[in-house]
Amino acid sequence: MGFARTCSVALVGVEGVVVEVQADLEAGVAAFTLVGLPDKSLSESRDRVRAAIVNSGAEWPQKKLTVGLSPASVPKGGSGFDLAVAAAVLGAAERIDPRGIADLVLIGELGLDGRVRPVRGVLPAVLAAADAGYRQVVVPERTAGEAALVPGVSVLGVRSLRQLIAVLSDEPVPEEEPADEGRPDAMLAGLLVPGAGVGTGLAADPADGPDLADVAGQHGARRALEVAAAGSHHILLSGPPGAGKTMLAERLPGIMPPLTRQESLEVTAVHSVAGILPPGEPLVRRAPYCAPHHSATMQSLVGGGNGLPRPGAVSLAHRGILFLDEAPEFSGKALDALRQPLESGHVVVARAAGVVRLPARFLLALAANPCPCGRHSLHGAGCECPASLIRRYQARLSGPLLDRVDLRVEAEPVTRSDLLGEGGCGESTAAVAARVREARARAAARLAGTPWTVNSEVPGHELRTRFLVAPGALAAAERDIERGLLTARGLDRVLRVAWTVADLAGHDRPDVQDVDLALELRTGIARGVPVGAGERA
Repeated sequence: MGFARTCSVALVGVEGVVVEVQADLEAGVAAFTLVGLPDKSLSESRDRVRAAIVNSGAEWPQKKLTVGLSPASVPKGGSGFDLAVAAAVLGAAERIDPRGIADLVLIGELGLDGRVRPVRGVLPAVLAAADAGYRQVVVPERTAGEAALVPGVSVLGVRSLRQLIAVLSDEPVPEEEPADEGRPDAMLAGLLVPGAGVGTGLAADPADGPDLADVAGQHGARRALEVAAAGSHHILLSGPPGAGKTMLAERLPGIMPPLTRQESLEVTAVHSVAGILPPGEPLVRRAPYCAPHHSATMQSLVGGGNGLPRPGAVSLAHRGILFLDEAPEFSGKALDALRQPLESGHVVVARAAGVVRLPARFLLALAANPCPCGRHSLHGAGCECPASLIRRYQARLSGPLLDRVDLRVEAEPVTRSDLLGEGGCGESTAAVAARVREARARAAARLAGTPWTVNSEVPGHELRTRFLVAPGALAAAERDIERGLLTARGLDRVLRVAWTVADLAGHDRPDVQDVDLALELRTGIARGVPVGAGERA
């Protein structure tokens, strides 16, 4: 009788659970039993592992074989357990030393020829292993760069089961031929999920993306866009068709600052699990950008799918931007489902197969027309929409949802002088991005030692008691509360925006003009604020 054990990782959402893979050989009729709550793809590993071991030159044990996955109560799925199952079987058969694999974490799928194929979710799996105290992991060579992002973990990338056997047995490591350059590499297929929207959520390089200077006019909207990027504030752009709302939103990723190391790891983990992490780019360094179509369902926005829920658009946009163009055309249920992640920064999805907590701290950008025909706000444009239809259309963006939107900006029709360049060219993306980075640095210095990194995350209680504005600066805001123009949540958001405006202006704390501009951006009511930094040409 032989026994061996090793470890792998089961993913539940973007969180991992270390699973002990045990193999037991005993006398009896040759059979292979896999227990421990495996799904269909994991149950099929019995045939893959048997063929891979035989084709790797090792002998398959002709005994009664039982492989257990512990803890048995945790659902386990996917082909990433193949490598650990094969190592445990070889250890039980004493082809390799069982003691050499007891403290290893092995992740990878096996082909029938013994090649180790890459799988999704390597980064969160290795993070879970590191948190559990494991320091040695074995992964497919294609994903070794992704696993190496986790500090303090020794990573071994292998191309085949033959190489793993040689390493564990102190034998010469055989050379495996890499894929020919210029030919499709079937090994990469396991990293991408068909139908998941390859590339969804990944922003282009700012140097190659659209430039903010291309937007004609829209000085107020450009200023609001700068404030949104500097403080990660949610923004609503409303106005007639052709005013440039979509153009502005598409240029928002270009002025967002690069992700920090911790943020990059969080974003990479989500994209790896979702199957949209581009091969060859193990670390996402730019803020993601996700713009689903208005026919998207609630499940596609917040997460769902068969079995355990998969990340939705709010998670793919984590630490980045979620842009909903033609926002009133989205279903009311889908829009209202955003209210909870907008407040908490995560989404909890409960399904019959289990409950998953997914990260969802994103900047929400909405674009909306004033009415179905879009001409309601234009004087003399001939809008024929009945008043009742206009009210119903605008009510599709519910009050509780809009109360969570910090900036509400009206995109005015572009004038002839702006369109023909007579008013001068607007600032470039690079110029605005530089100011945004400086404002983020001021906020980070002020919030050092706290759980928050940007102004939009600071709780209202802290803003009212710890981070105080200049004396008398809240006079207008207090009047708006008495008149019913501001709620308690609205006042907190005004204070957050005021701190961002102060950071952009280089002020130590918000003054009257900073708060007035924040109120104007929140309520849409002009306060006589002078031209801001975002309007300089």
